[in-house]
Amino acid sequence: MTVATPTILLCAGGTGGHLFPAESLAHALRARGVRVALATDARVDSIATGFPASEIVTIASATPSGRSLVKRGTALLTLGRGFGVAAREIRRLNPAAIVGFGGYPTVPPMLAGQILRVPTILHEQNAVMGRANAFLARGARAIATGFKEVRGVPAKALAPRTHTGNPLRPAVIAAAATAYPPLGAEGPLHLLVFGGSQGARVMGEVVPKAVASLPADLRARVHLVQQVRSEDLTAVQNLYLGLGLAGLETAPFFKDLPGRMAAAHLVIGRSGASTVSELAAIGRPSILVPLPGALDQDQAANAATLGAIGAALPIAQGAFTPDRLAAELLDLFTNPEKLTAAAASAKSAGIHDAAERLADIVVATAART
Repeated sequence: MTVATPTILLCAGGTGGHLFPAESLAHALRARGVRVALATDARVDSIATGFPASEIVTIASATPSGRSLVKRGTALLTLGRGFGVAAREIRRLNPAAIVGFGGYPTVPPMLAGQILRVPTILHEQNAVMGRANAFLARGARAIATGFKEVRGVPAKALAPRTHTGNPLRPAVIAAAATAYPPLGAEGPLHLLVFGGSQGARVMGEVVPKAVASLPADLRARVHLVQQVRSEDLTAVQNLYLGLGLAGLETAPFFKDLPGRMAAAHLVIGRSGASTVSELAAIGRPSILVPLPGALDQDQAANAATLGAIGAALPIAQGAFTPDRLAAELLDLFTNPEKLTAAAASAKSAGIHDAAERLADIVVATAART
């Protein structure tokens, strides 16, 4: 008698920050002989094409936020249509369990699964539970978290909660094998700056001016790699001209970012869940500037987890000025033992097997159906 291969439906969309952990889990599940399907939305079609799933279904979604009642109403109608499509696809796929990674694109398939009595599992990447996950948490069979302490979990969410960490891409696991580069009194200083689509502009406004304020002998040791928005690229490059840097590379996007993180003595960036988890896994010190204006202040909470153990220096964007950054860079570059200690602290917080931990929960939950 042939036993059918179980199907696990993963739900992730909106951003790569949700999709990449789902991709890592998909690899872990497929290695166990589990069939994987992905439900996502049209916004990530371009990066979902290489997703390791037997099948990818696109489900319409929208975010019902903002002040406009018309836009909120339209978003709710879109979510409603997405729910109908999701229910039909779930009946067809007949998954043994459904795993959601947060964001409103997961609401239609996760809610449909709960109504159809399919076991659902939530993974919360941030140190503050997002609104979509909080909405779905009461119907979940299990909740996995990227951070040990997570705020904002509803009191009525009674499912067992497990700290798994955030699943990491294979490129991050490979980069984590690279030891922290030796930092001498006269050697090169490798600085990596990135901020994603929502954060690169402030980096382009602040970092060049801060570097320009450093003593000439320090600037002559700096090898700087910086992500810059396409529209700001020429202006930022011009700011660095004549500073006498040892090396400079700017680009709108770096495909090999984990490898560049591993080569850095210091990273300056935002504090999304994936970034914080990757910094810990690879073991690199950082200056983190949480994205301001977020309703849940999740990036601030993420940055605080590394700040509490001396692995990172969180700076609110309002305080992230050229003078402040120049002072911090001067202190760190002239006291390299601080960077070495911060790198060790970051490494101590890294979780490399988060995908396997999460796969254990998924398989166990599915087996109880």
